[in-house]
Amino acid sequence: MPIRWYGPADPTDPTYRHFERIVNLCLHGGVFAAVNSGLWFVQGMRHPWPQLGWLTGTWALLWLVQLLLVLQQRPTPKSADPS
Repeated sequence: MPIRWYGPADPTDPTYRHFERIVNLCLHGGVFAAVNSGLWFVQGMRHPWPQLGWLTGTWALLWLVQLLLVLQQRPTPKSADPS
C-alpha cells in the first residue's frame, strides 16, 4: 500500500513536515538501492572498480545520517487527554 497523506497539505503542520521527511528518506533509500545494486552488478560482469566500496559505504553513511535526523526531528505526540 503506498504512503498517502489524507487531508490538506499544510507545510506549517509538524506532522505533515515529518511525513515529507519520511517520504524523502524512502526515495533516497530506493535510489541508493537501485543505483548501488546496478553498479555492483556491472562491476561483477565487467571489471573491478576499487572505489565502489567507498562510494557505497559513504552513500550508506549519508543515508544513515538522514535516518537519524528524521528520527530526531519527529514531532512530539499530542496528548489525548483534553485537560
